[in-house]
Amino acid sequence: MPNDPRIQPKQPRAVELLAFPQVQILDVTGPLQVFATANDIAGGTMPAYAIHVVSQAGGAVTSSSGIGLLAHPLPPHGSALDTLIVAGGPGIEAAAADEALVDWVRLRANQARRFASVCTGAVLLATSGVLDGRRAATHWSLCAELARRFPSVRVQPDPIFVHDGPAWTSAGVTAGIDLALALVEEDLGRTVALAVARYLVVFLKRPGGQAQFSAALALQDDGRFDALHGWIGANLSGDLSLPRLARQAGMSERSFSRHFLEATGQTPARAIETLRVEAARSLLLDSQLPVKRVARRCGFGSEETMRRGFLRLLAATPQEYRARFGS
Repeated sequence: MPNDPRIQPKQPRAVELLAFPQVQILDVTGPLQVFATANDIAGGTMPAYAIHVVSQAGGAVTSSSGIGLLAHPLPPHGSALDTLIVAGGPGIEAAAADEALVDWVRLRANQARRFASVCTGAVLLATSGVLDGRRAATHWSLCAELARRFPSVRVQPDPIFVHDGPAWTSAGVTAGIDLALALVEEDLGRTVALAVARYLVVFLKRPGGQAQFSAALALQDDGRFDALHGWIGANLSGDLSLPRLARQAGMSERSFSRHFLEATGQTPARAIETLRVEAARSLLLDSQLPVKRVARRCGFGSEETMRRGFLRLLAATPQEYRARFGS
């Protein structure tokens, strides 16, 4: 393949979508439809992509929803390949336990110009070793487990998708559409990718800068702290110290810290930082306020404190974040 993926190749770019029993059907059909629509929109004397759903045995593959997919057998390692995409789903653990399939994924990924996973498909890529030393995304519910099982993989819990060298990994289910749109943009340019997104009635880049879910959603619990979360959201620029939060919750500091962590999975300090970063993200995208004013309005105290929070949670400075996702 040429070094510049936007140079029209002599043949359609071969894309293989790996399926397996109990695959999540949207992990397959979402990216599949993006590439198919790109073929329709890009036009030309030949399609931009030659797309194949493949599986170990070929033939019918039953998805987790009960809908069957028709798949080609696994291609031999010498056949042409541009992009390998591994889907996710409830059957991913059985797929990752199959040594022959893992070996095929490893060899095929190393042959491809790029390789990708959707949702929990990152487990199969990680098992094959091709994500070692790389940043990767997966479904939010699996991030901690993936990081524990594969310490050499630098799991990123927040983004919709992550691009690190030839590796592209996405978050849960419909994030495969976001990832496929990014691949089309890399290959065919923003104009084509935007046209595909418009035709499919989806965002080329989701509002909110690609976060998997809001901080408020991540903090949902059994209801014990609903009122407190509402109060925090209305007072981000005020005093949100541990003593103040404990008083607002009507608990001792020690009891509050323990119960809050138990209910939300986060310490109060990390939760406050996450909520402030989310509020700052919105202001950076939806206003022209200087970064220093955004930091004050969201309660960071200083621009440097906000910068450290952004780097820790989003792996980007506020300025980089605005430049990338702002209008």
